Amino acid sequence: MAQESPAGKPDTTFHIYLLIGQSNMAGRGAVDSISKVQRPRILMLDKNRQFVPATDPLHFDKKEAGVGPGISFAESMLPADGAVRIGLVPAAVGGTSITLWVPGAYDSITKTHPYDDAMVRLKEALKYGVLKGILWHQGESNSGSFSVSPTYMSQLEALIKRIRVELHVPDVPVVVGELGYYRPAFSHFNAMLKQVPDSIAFSAVVSAEGLGHKGDNLHFNTAAARELGKRYAVKMKELQQAAQGLSK
Repeated sequence: MAQESPAGKPDTTFHIYLLIGQSNMAGRGAVDSISKVQRPRILMLDKNRQFVPATDPLHFDKKEAGVGPGISFAESMLPADGAVRIGLVPAAVGGTSITLWVPGAYDSITKTHPYDDAMVRLKEALKYGVLKGILWHQGESNSGSFSVSPTYMSQLEALIKRIRVELHVPDVPVVVGELGYYRPAFSHFNAMLKQVPDSIAFSAVVSAEGLGHKGDNLHFNTAAARELGKRYAVKMKELQQAAQGLSK
């Protein structure tokens, strides 16, 4: 579905987005009839690192994978002119702490190396297109009842810096998602996330206010996941437009 140019250069009209974090990025919403609708201009990198038409579940981290924010994000990011295609690189791993998002770290539950595997997948995708942004949704595994680890922000900063340095993309936009408001314990974590734009250049935070869970008080339901994707797109567009303004 995606091909390199004859010269081996990536297609600048094929926009790549990396989806990383844990289960609410991977998606746990119930799959429905909309989930299997194929959109010719939205592709996903599958488990075999091949671009195929994007359908839910995008992710394959666990058997519970379902509807997440990825496809609705991509739909909202597509320009109307029809020239651009979007390639989603799903690489989130449910249940992972931020401490597992470093080189060499191994998640024994899923038998994966979250950071290393994400980079392998992204580098494969970048043979075909150009990286336009990163979506990060993680924190349920790092949020305490009354406090948040004082090292979380520095770990997140280090993660984003590492990706940018490794891929030579110092200005790639990053959008971070809040945790669900339905669990009061998450409020401390969300308050901390408000520091992200001041701590990480070319970044933004997307609100999860008003989004519901699937009955487990932990995972966004299908409608909420899709709404979250639209909110990610709003922030991503703002960052991209701001970057364009700086380059003029």
